[in-house]
Amino acid sequence: MGWGALAGMFSRNAGAEDLEAFYPIREECKADVPKTRFRPRAGKTLSARRWHAAFSEDGHLDIAKVLRRIQRGGIHPSVKGLVWEFLLGCFDPNSSFEDRNQLRQQRRERYGMWKTECQNMVPVIGSGKFITTPLITDDGQPIEDGGWHVTSAVSDKKVAQWMLSLHQIGLDVVRTDRALTFYENETNQAKLWDILAIYSWVDDDIGYVQGMNDICSPMVILLENEADAFWCFERAMRRLRENFRSSATSMGVQSQLNTLSQVIKTVDPKLHQHLEDLDGGEYLFAFRMLMVLFRREFSFVDALYLWEVMWAMEYNPNIFSLYEVPSATSDSDGAKILDQNVLKQYGKFERKNAKHGITDKNSALAVYLVAGVLETKNKQILREAKGLDDIVKILGDTTGNLDAKKACREALKVHTKYLKKQAANKQE
Repeated sequence: MGWGALAGMFSRNAGAEDLEAFYPIREECKADVPKTRFRPRAGKTLSARRWHAAFSEDGHLDIAKVLRRIQRGGIHPSVKGLVWEFLLGCFDPNSSFEDRNQLRQQRRERYGMWKTECQNMVPVIGSGKFITTPLITDDGQPIEDGGWHVTSAVSDKKVAQWMLSLHQIGLDVVRTDRALTFYENETNQAKLWDILAIYSWVDDDIGYVQGMNDICSPMVILLENEADAFWCFERAMRRLRENFRSSATSMGVQSQLNTLSQVIKTVDPKLHQHLEDLDGGEYLFAFRMLMVLFRREFSFVDALYLWEVMWAMEYNPNIFSLYEVPSATSDSDGAKILDQNVLKQYGKFERKNAKHGITDKNSALAVYLVAGVLETKNKQILREAKGLDDIVKILGDTTGNLDAKKACREALKVHTKYLKKQAANKQE
């Protein structure tokens, strides 16, 4: 039975046993898997019924109503994938059912073309199998490998670079969400591999970087159609791809770490000074949290809940919109005035940023989530941390044990405190 069909079997108010049915865990892994804290709650969680009721007759979505519900209680598993497509900007809430059907079809065809292009170079793509050993040597010579070998030397630099990454994607796929029974099926693993392989071909500027598998995996699980899962991942990567960019002199998340440093220095100077004294002022210990959006710090279900609440809070009707959405008018001084009706379509976090004129994309909610975690561990860090290893250990103890709802609450508190202090500093 497909995951979409399974979704239809459940009432809109799932309990613990229903979540277990949506994301079943392998029997031998149950003892080691972090406990799930998120539970869909009637009257708070966006249920299938409320989701369908948010559309007008021709398909326009009341996004403000949907955002309020998600921010209060997340999304029920039966409609999670469909809602994510809107949160990530795959579809404009102001489009009709017909607009979206046409766009979905166009995207599926485009993905199919890319897949065929990749398949012609590496026939294992789309076969339901995947590779974990190299296809070519570093200088482009073919390596015999169980029937999936490349027939001739590869001289094109882009093709060679891409082929060299394919076995690494395979090795990461094998390690991805291993506790879930979904990935006991090699076909599902191959689906994840195909999407990552094709994405790295299309976005050759970034290519494939470890950690992308952690971002892509939930999309593969939530959206049955491979092309739909690809586009959902592609939109998520538009927000996150800079996290994965690295060069000899800088890492992709460096700018977010710099913002984190600034936030802690402003809201908790004592903690920041302590971290500086321990040579932790660059906040490199938060690298993983930011890069893969806390996938390792939360249970699978809690990570999904955290992501959707974050995306709802950060939602901006202008980001990745299919159409031009007028978001502001100018007053006589040329300053931007945000229309109240438009502001309602912003998430809680983004609305506050818009009111304060903050447009820095490095000032993401994820940064404040890390700041919130540091604030909750403030006393322990000041008391026990005598070196960087101690900080890593204190934060490591949170792995799998963080409460997503509490973490979001703390993040918003830190955000409010930071904005107030920033405003006060400007007035001085």
